[in-house]
Amino acid sequence: MSKSSKIIWGIALIVIIVLIGVVVASYIKKATFKPENPVATMEVENFGTIKMELYPDVAPETVSNFIALANRGFYNDLTFHRIVKDFMIQGGDKNGDGKGNANLSDLKEGGEKKAYTIKGEFNKNNVTNELKIEEGTLAMARASYSYDTASSQFFIVTKESENNTNSLYGQYAVFGKVIEGMDVVHKIEEVEVTAKEGATEVSTPVNAPKITSITVDTKGIDYETPETMDPPVDYSSYYQQLGLDPSQVMINE
Repeated sequence: MSKSSKIIWGIALIVIIVLIGVVVASYIKKATFKPENPVATMEVENFGTIKMELYPDVAPETVSNFIALANRGFYNDLTFHRIVKDFMIQGGDKNGDGKGNANLSDLKEGGEKKAYTIKGEFNKNNVTNELKIEEGTLAMARASYSYDTASSQFFIVTKESENNTNSLYGQYAVFGKVIEGMDVVHKIEEVEVTAKEGATEVSTPVNAPKITSITVDTKGIDYETPETMDPPVDYSSYYQQLGLDPSQVMINE
């Protein structure tokens, strides 16, 4: 073999070795890759910034729903309409009174102007969700008469307590946790509240804190819109027929 041929074969061998190394490295990277959890940033007017890590591996439909609504601007300028000190703050209602949900048109381009719900991702609804309900927990609110009535309303737990948080475990879809701005959450729970006419719970803010925006950094992952369901019934009408205020029964205490 001539000297030039040896050089060519040597170069070819080096190229082959490099290519094999690239393929092996790529395979190892894919095999060991663990995507970062998305992080939601909430700006609350006159209060500050709250950052929340979301957990799509535990509650994928709930996280996809929250991301789609947030990044389409649904939560912008809504309020925390229900605040119970030493328990939780609740927001995400477009009506601002505890009776409102999102429409399919809020969730996705070309969606109908029609209410929807998502599956409740929690243990009592046959979905494994072992996330704790503790200070900083982010979870979906729902009507207490049906497991699959969550849509857009969410709550942040402000204090772990035997009476309140134990009753929620396994019955509400926990899908995230505050990682920055818990001091802001506590400032929000200190606002003045009153009771609605005919209601016993003192939880309606006199001046409801406004959510300026919620945006979600998906860390480069494309989250599809969730699988939606038709609301089982109009929960507002259901509770009104019972002589109850729907905004006071969204979460069992």
